[in-house]
Amino acid sequence: MKATLREEFLNLPNMLTIGRVAAIPVVMLLIWNGDPENCIYASWLYALATATDFLDGWLARRRGLVTVMGKFLDPLADKLLVMAMLVVLVSLHRVPGWLAVVVLAREMTITGLRSIASAEGLVIAAEQDGKIKTAFQMFAIMCLLIHYPAPIRVLWIWEVWVDWNEVGYWVLLLSLFFSIKSAGFYFRQFFSAVDKKRRPGSA
Repeated sequence: MKATLREEFLNLPNMLTIGRVAAIPVVMLLIWNGDPENCIYASWLYALATATDFLDGWLARRRGLVTVMGKFLDPLADKLLVMAMLVVLVSLHRVPGWLAVVVLAREMTITGLRSIASAEGLVIAAEQDGKIKTAFQMFAIMCLLIHYPAPIRVLWIWEVWVDWNEVGYWVLLLSLFFSIKSAGFYFRQFFSAVDKKRRPGSA
């Protein structure tokens, strides 16, 4: 017997996904206050929220709880989290507006492309550059949330001061390189799959 949408919504993986969305306003409120301590709390909460992205998928596959609701909520939560963080970081002058626009335009374009592919019965698998982009993007946003220069210990011996906003900016630029590279891959895969489907004799 198939679960109802309500039951799907309330399963553990989907509740973790909802928790990721619920963390967004809390993170925004913490960094809006602007003091260093709250910015660190915001960064840790953001890190915890992004960790649920891996955990909910793993639980869904392990427990056989992959659902229609989960397939909708998981990518939506990911995009909302990134979009919200970039918007507030731009408003706080921690990220240039053009960079946020390019990142968000890429995300929306690829999401739309994959939706069209799915409607056409085509599957475009994720590839390595996209995963690298996500990892760099997550780390960059964490650094940008911290924002303020702070010391870190190297091998518990040397203390090095790090400008976290500067680190976040350059890592976000690096993630943009992989974003554009992986976007090219998705477009090539999409057009190749469409051409293959339309060839005479194809299923």
